[in-house]
Amino acid sequence: MFIGHFAVGFAARRAAPRVSLAVLFAAAQLADLVWPVLVGLGVETVRIEPGNTAFTPLAFVSYPWSHSLLMLAVWGLIFGGLVAPRRGGRPTVAIVAALVLSHWLLDVVTHRPDMPLYPGGPRFGFGLWNSVGATIAAELVLFAAGVWVYARSTRPLDRIGRWSFVAFVLFLLAAFAGNLNTVPPSVTALWIAALIGSAILLAWSAWFDRHRVLRGIDHR
Repeated sequence: MFIGHFAVGFAARRAAPRVSLAVLFAAAQLADLVWPVLVGLGVETVRIEPGNTAFTPLAFVSYPWSHSLLMLAVWGLIFGGLVAPRRGGRPTVAIVAALVLSHWLLDVVTHRPDMPLYPGGPRFGFGLWNSVGATIAAELVLFAAGVWVYARSTRPLDRIGRWSFVAFVLFLLAAFAGNLNTVPPSVTALWIAALIGSAILLAWSAWFDRHRVLRGIDHR
């Protein structure tokens, strides 16, 4: 899943008023932030295998440290603990940890049975990626819901808050369409592009989110 992970980050903004949207996105996508680093280091393995599923040519051979349910629970508690001291305490830990765990829950719906429960443990996956149409529909519905919640929960302070947000949403939709079954030239190009793309999107979201405020909250 791709834009579906951004959807849960968008939706969580109201529940975590002291946490930047970029931090919420980082939590929801933490597995995909850790994964390219581990692939680059040779700790985890992915193969480019056109036809692996109808939706993606990637075969996720081994990624127990970035994508297993157990490790995401651990990453979630660590990340939540780092964010919480200045951003709301225990409720923030719970929200951030839930976002990190949401990655496994969303991915297990779309992936083949390659999502590990724990390192070395059984793997699960319901295989939504075997249907391009169903995958696109599920991602778009989830993304639309998340964007709607964020747009209804916040208001722009200026043109940056309004139009940079709109441009971000349109860019994600274009990237989602452009990546449909696109075959990367190499595994190295894949993990490098993943890191660079993630950094750009997190910086962009932090920028426009600073120019928006939550509705119904006194910001004086």
